[in-house]
Amino acid sequence: MPRPLLIATRNRHKTGEIAALLGGAFRIEDLAFHPEIPEVEETGATFAENAALKAVTVSRYSGGLVLADDSGLEVDALGGAPGVRSARFAGEKATDCQNLELLLQKLEGKTARTARFRCVIAIADSGKLVTTFDGACEGRIIDAPRGQDGFGYDPVFIPEGREETFAELPGEVKNAMSHRGKAMALALEWLRNGSF
Repeated sequence: MPRPLLIATRNRHKTGEIAALLGGAFRIEDLAFHPEIPEVEETGATFAENAALKAVTVSRYSGGLVLADDSGLEVDALGGAPGVRSARFAGEKATDCQNLELLLQKLEGKTARTARFRCVIAIADSGKLVTTFDGACEGRIIDAPRGQDGFGYDPVFIPEGREETFAELPGEVKNAMSHRGKAMALALEWLRNGSF
């Protein structure tokens, strides 16, 4: 029977993406199954700090192996913003749509639109940080959203070497090249080797 792995998120899109990347190697649960575990405030200044904070805090409650990620979009013309505030770019309770609108407003008239998605995955066990992995996907931001799949900033991000946005690409294609896919490949190799 696969070993349980708790994903420290209540974002069903993220859980689905991670489960697809891990295949059947683990029995995946997320925080939707654990309402007793409180929200972890992301107070870190970097993706690595936030990922570690979530993984360690949740593993103190669960007592088992926990995987957490923090990821976001870094836009060069905005000095790396929205960065760690990607999910809260337009405010603490902002929707994906509001964050996307604010991003496009801030980029109006700018021709330099290089950007990258960055992801750091942290793994903790019984309240202790075990290891971290990171991945990035370079690309550019377009003027208007395209595509129905994905979430967050996916509809305006075109990865290097493609003409489609992340929201236009099939899930398996996106996962193979995405920031989360790259970080998860490293994490999966580590998990499969039983290094914990």
